[in-house]
Amino acid sequence: MSRDQKLKEDYNTLVSILTARFGEGETLNLDAIIYLIGVQELGKGTIEYKKDDKVNLMHIAICRLLEPFGYYEFDYFDDDGWPHYKLIEELPELKAGEQTVLMKEAIVLYFKEKELI
Repeated sequence: MSRDQKLKEDYNTLVSILTARFGEGETLNLDAIIYLIGVQELGKGTIEYKKDDKVNLMHIAICRLLEPFGYYEFDYFDDDGWPHYKLIEELPELKAGEQTVLMKEAIVLYFKEKELI
């Protein structure tokens, strides 16, 4: 099985699991999964977040997801308990499809580390 096929299968399995738990009848898309990871990483549970907080949650998730690839490194928690990351290496110029593949790969790796899949 090719690497791309394995990634596709793992990602689809993950989407099914997360949709069953959090989708409320709707299939979760990439942004929704990134948001869920941000909520998980913040560790405050499912409280009502403001629009700015939601953007920040997605930023936290992206930093955390790209950390194993050497792009970000955890720096500190602020006084409100929000994690902060520092940029280690600029992301390469990627086409939209390549960005999606990178994020899906990072998401699968994240949930394998969490032993969900």
